[in-house]
Amino acid sequence: MLAPSEEKSGDPKNSYYEELEQVSDHFPKYHLTVLLGDFNIKVRRENIFKPTIGNDSLHQNNNDNGFRIVNFTTSKNLVVKSTMFPHRNIPKYIWTSPDGKTHNQVITY
Repeated sequence: MLAPSEEKSGDPKNSYYEELEQVSDHFPKYHLTVLLGDFNIKVRRENIFKPTIGNDSLHQNNNDNGFRIVNFTTSKNLVVKSTMFPHRNIPKYIWTSPDGKTHNQVITY
């Protein structure tokens, strides 16, 4: 499943997250669940999100996909691991915009 970009609105995103919910409901119940993908999200370091995302997100703002994935991971008792632990003092981002001002971080669960 390819996650919709942030620019998409309404129905494609709703359909994607409904399908993600349905698929995840069929995951076998193991002690460890790993869900990998490019979810096109940005999550901000906020106290309310700390149990799910920790303290080490790169982003200063949330986007709609970020809110959606935080709701999903919380409902499934998952955590966003790539933002949970401190990283070495190297770039946390993997993409830089052509103007050099915007960076995106890889998020894993």
